[in-house]
Amino acid sequence: MTTYPKPFLSPTDLVAKLKLKGMVVTSASDAEMAIRKIGYYRLKGYFFFMTDSSTGNYLPNTSFDEALKRYEFDAKLSRVIFDYLLEIEVSIRARLVEAFRLTGEPLALNDPLFFKDKKNYWDNTATIASEIKRSSDDFVKHNFNIYNGLIPVWAAVEVLSYGTLSKTIKNLKPHANSPFSLLVRNYSYTNSSGTVITPSQDMFSSWVYATTVLRNTCAHGGRLYRRLFSIMPQIINNDAFTPCLPRVSSLYEAILAMKYLRPDVTSWNSFSATLKGLISTYQHCINLNDMNFPSDWQNHI
Repeated sequence: MTTYPKPFLSPTDLVAKLKLKGMVVTSASDAEMAIRKIGYYRLKGYFFFMTDSSTGNYLPNTSFDEALKRYEFDAKLSRVIFDYLLEIEVSIRARLVEAFRLTGEPLALNDPLFFKDKKNYWDNTATIASEIKRSSDDFVKHNFNIYNGLIPVWAAVEVLSYGTLSKTIKNLKPHANSPFSLLVRNYSYTNSSGTVITPSQDMFSSWVYATTVLRNTCAHGGRLYRRLFSIMPQIINNDAFTPCLPRVSSLYEAILAMKYLRPDVTSWNSFSATLKGLISTYQHCINLNDMNFPSDWQNHI
């Protein structure tokens, strides 16, 4: 077996190492308990960036307690975001079913004529079939038993993963009165000139994909604070950065994608109020720049 150059360290050893590198640790026993409960490597994500690159030591006044507070903020933020993402996901599923209803084709997901790229269609169809097969929902069993295994859109959409749903939407034909065009009418917005804009397929798909990545990160307990995501959602002109910030795919951009996909204004107002309250509570130990929030973020969120 290949030997790894670093050995396992106990929580006591890890706290001693942090102190040796200049971190302020108010209570060694509390820090050890936090490491046992949360894990050193997970906690490190909230203080690894606070080092002097020339020495490898922590910057003056770098506090373990503040890093732990950042973790607490992130954990609460993740739960708040995940709960609202579920609302967004449910509404997209319902609106997609309604869009397909207007075509009059209950088995439309089985028809390649509704989709642009046929290879992607068949790849995705294999995934859809697998997800339907895995389902233990009563309505799937009902269609197996009563309708000879035919699964209509309204049943299939409910068992697809959010990622598969995202790929399905992205591959729909976008022409007038197509299921896609009917779906995105729910997400029209008014630009700075007062014109109502219906998002393009690229724009809408970028929003859905961004929220898919964000949802998966939250679901698996991933860190949101100071995280860069793999997808850059398209931002509408009304939310242009002022002053102009470097465009990166961070939490702020993903939250804007959530706003664009909100089921309704009332639920969004409730979510944004909770978000603002959480940020206010932890403002002493977090830096909004670390999540790419601009100075006027409250005007957009």
